[in-house]
Amino acid sequence: MSNIVSFNEMDQMAGAIAASGLFGMKDKNSVLALMAVAQAEGLHPATAARDFHIIQGRPALKADAMLARFQNAGGKVDWSVYTDEKVTGVFTHPNGGSLAVTWTLEQAQRIGLVKPGSGWQKFPRAMLRSRCISEGIRSVFPGSVTGFYSPEEVQDFDDKPVVKAAKDMGSIIPTVVDLSAIPDSIIDDAIPLYVPGTTEPYARYLCTDDWIDGFAEMHAKIHESNKYSPEEKAEKIAMFREVNNEFTKGFDGNATAKFLSKLALHRKEIKNV
Repeated sequence: MSNIVSFNEMDQMAGAIAASGLFGMKDKNSVLALMAVAQAEGLHPATAARDFHIIQGRPALKADAMLARFQNAGGKVDWSVYTDEKVTGVFTHPNGGSLAVTWTLEQAQRIGLVKPGSGWQKFPRAMLRSRCISEGIRSVFPGSVTGFYSPEEVQDFDDKPVVKAAKDMGSIIPTVVDLSAIPDSIIDDAIPLYVPGTTEPYARYLCTDDWIDGFAEMHAKIHESNKYSPEEKAEKIAMFREVNNEFTKGFDGNATAKFLSKLALHRKEIKNV
C-alpha cells in the first residue's frame, strides 16, 4: 500500500488533528508541515501526529519514536542504570559501534535544566532517559534521527532572538536564534550560515529546515530591499549563494524542493508585509 497522500487529503487530516487537540497540536499549518516531512521520509503523513511534538514552534521527535527508529535500523540499547538520580544506556549499532551514555540529575541541575515546576522535577527518570536516548542515538547512528531533537532538548533551548552584524550585507539581517544556552554537543552538529566577507559563520541552525528558513529570509530581504539597484541585488545574492554552496550542493531531491519553495515563499511574504 502506498504512503503517498495528496495535498488535499493531508490538509483535511491536518485540520481534523488540530481541531481534536488529541495529540497536543492545535495549529493546522504546523501539523500539515510535519505531515509533509513524514511523507518525504516515506512514512504515512498521519505518523507525524504520533511521532512528533511542536515545541516553541519547532518539530521535536518524541524519544520513544527516536528509539523505535534506531531499533528498526538495527540498533539496540541496554539500560544498566535507571533511577531518578542517574540513567545509563549502552547504545549499539553494527555501523556505529557501542557507547555508554550517562545522564545524572546533578548534571542537569549544574547546567540549569532543572527549573521549578518543570518535567525535571516531576519526572526526573523519564527526562534523564530521554536525554540518554537523544545523545546516544545521535552519537552511535545519527542517520536514524537526522535533523531532529527530542522535546526535552527543544524545551531547554534559549529562544531569544539575537541580531548580529553582517559584513557586506548592509542592513539586511534576518532574525536568528541565540545558541548560547544549548549544550556544546548539540552546537557542534549545528549548520553554519555564512555571509560574504567573513570566515566565521553568521549564524548556526539546528537542522536543515531551520537553515533553509534563515537563508530564505535573507535572500528575500535582499530581493525586496529599496537600498540596492537590481544589479547590486543580483551581485549580493550571487555572493550569498556562493559562500553557502558547500552545504547546498549536498542537498538531496527533497531538500532541494524545500529550499526552492522556501525562497519563493519568503519573497512572497516580504512583498505582502
